[in-house]
Amino acid sequence: MNFLQPTLENEKVILHPLQESDFERLYEVASDPLVWEMHPNKNRYEREVFRNFFEGAMSSGGAFLIIEKESGEVAGSTRFYSWDQDEGSIFIGYTFYGRKFWGSKLNPQVKKMMLDYIFDYVDLVKFHVGAENWRSRKAMERLGAENKGEIVIAYHGEPDRNNIEYWIRKEDWKKREA
Repeated sequence: MNFLQPTLENEKVILHPLQESDFERLYEVASDPLVWEMHPNKNRYEREVFRNFFEGAMSSGGAFLIIEKESGEVAGSTRFYSWDQDEGSIFIGYTFYGRKFWGSKLNPQVKKMMLDYIFDYVDLVKFHVGAENWRSRKAMERLGAENKGEIVIAYHGEPDRNNIEYWIRKEDWKKREA
């Protein structure tokens, strides 16, 4: 088993390891331009641009299809990436949801499942959030993530973009959850 890509689930949502065969179902969600409005790369709704995003997800070895249990619908995608065994860290990100699921409380549940799981393997989780993605930045603050400042990031096959890096340390997460 690839520890970066387990199946995770709770009563509301399933994180299923992303498969090449999921492209069309996920693109159906991603093809809405408003989904990408606050993301650093706003044209991911275009099929070829999304294909590049999807290939990056597949090559990460830690990408998930987010499925809402009640309806069985694809809600979006997220991933673990850039595992640094020496530092004991990993990133969570590249997360997006279809508009139908905005405000549904799926995102905090997904992040909680991912953090609870991955802290069995690492001591530090990092996030890159687009500098202008206020919705995601607010979500990071609600999770208790520490803003480590602005950083320029080149996403898989895409131009450099300004991001904010956030950190959550294992001991802080465990205290928060206790």
